[in-house]
Amino acid sequence: MSYPIYQVDAFTSEIFKGNPAAVMPLEAWLPDETLQALAAENNLSETAFFVRKNGANDADFHIRWFTPGVEVPLCGHATLASAWVIFNKLGWPEKKIRFHSKSGPLGVHRSADGWLTLDFPNLQIEEQKIPTTISEAFESAPETAFYVPNDANYMVVLENEAAVKAAQPDMRKLKQLGNQGVIITAPGETADFVSRYFAPGSGIDEDPVTGSIHSVLVPYWAEKLGKTRLEARQLSARGGVLRCELKGDRVAIAGQAAFYMEGAVHLE
Repeated sequence: MSYPIYQVDAFTSEIFKGNPAAVMPLEAWLPDETLQALAAENNLSETAFFVRKNGANDADFHIRWFTPGVEVPLCGHATLASAWVIFNKLGWPEKKIRFHSKSGPLGVHRSADGWLTLDFPNLQIEEQKIPTTISEAFESAPETAFYVPNDANYMVVLENEAAVKAAQPDMRKLKQLGNQGVIITAPGETADFVSRYFAPGSGIDEDPVTGSIHSVLVPYWAEKLGKTRLEARQLSARGGVLRCELKGDRVAIAGQAAFYMEGAVHLE
């Protein structure tokens, strides 16, 4: 059997920047072990798979995301990349796409300037004493961190953008967290806030640009900065820009996408 595959760089207007995602449209779901093997073979931070939900009133597609090691409950950049493929390669005629996912309903809206806006949940956080594993992985870590129960992540707030840029975490320590990831963030000099994201236990040492963590970052910084519209930058080597807005219990996360490659996967 042959299956189409696309690779799209998300949260950027240029190839070789932003976060690359593999996207595979399917007619029906393949076994989970096959989906995981495909994601491992692609060896990108995420591979997105989606199936058309014909006749469904609540969604147009069912979407799932896999890292090279595990399935994840929410992924922003691969959702944006999937929407780009649906709009530009599959000829979707509407301005909005509705996805069904493990994190509930998600939407993507295409604006006239080509930006794609994700409609994601507002994820709650719980402040707690920073886990020893994280404090040992980062030099000069604060005493507290924020746990994200609905996304298996911790968020650590640093003093400034320079501290986020300079961070060199001990990946061996962070890998002990298993499938939990760590967000580091601070007020920005080049944007309202900046961040980086590490999840070595899920097969991702550092993710280039992570849309889903902005379901946590946007509500946090909206409260701290007293504004609902924010520009964010992820300070990985590839880098990415996100336009965000807090909308009550939802978060709008907008980005661009750059098409890189398409082909076919052959499974015997």
